[in-house]
Amino acid sequence: MTTAAKPGLAIGQAAQTTRTFNQSDILALQAVSGAPSSSEAVPEALINALFSYLLGVELPGEGTNYLKQQTEFLQAAPIDEALTARIEITRIRPDKHLVDLATTCVSASGKLIAQGRALVLARDVAGAFG
Repeated sequence: MTTAAKPGLAIGQAAQTTRTFNQSDILALQAVSGAPSSSEAVPEALINALFSYLLGVELPGEGTNYLKQQTEFLQAAPIDEALTARIEITRIRPDKHLVDLATTCVSASGKLIAQGRALVLARDVAGAFG
């Protein structure tokens, strides 16, 4: 389930999505990337993909250009357990069309898996700045 408030951007506006990754998701990532991965935890790339989805589809949405992402992984994400990724606008710089967001990922059991920040250019997002 995904939620986001639109149109126009505001500090505190947020979006989230929940996804459960299984072993076949991990094998698909390995097939595409060629990188070995532990089958004991969800790879960090899949968690960051949740943030990318939210930024490009939900908030700010289509037309968003990802400029910077910093993610601190605090513990391994369990396979076959729902993970909820959330982004929240913390700063808007309309003169430069920049949006700063806080990012978090929490497991269904309530454990904070990852936290960080994202910086995006929202110049081409229709109605983003009113």
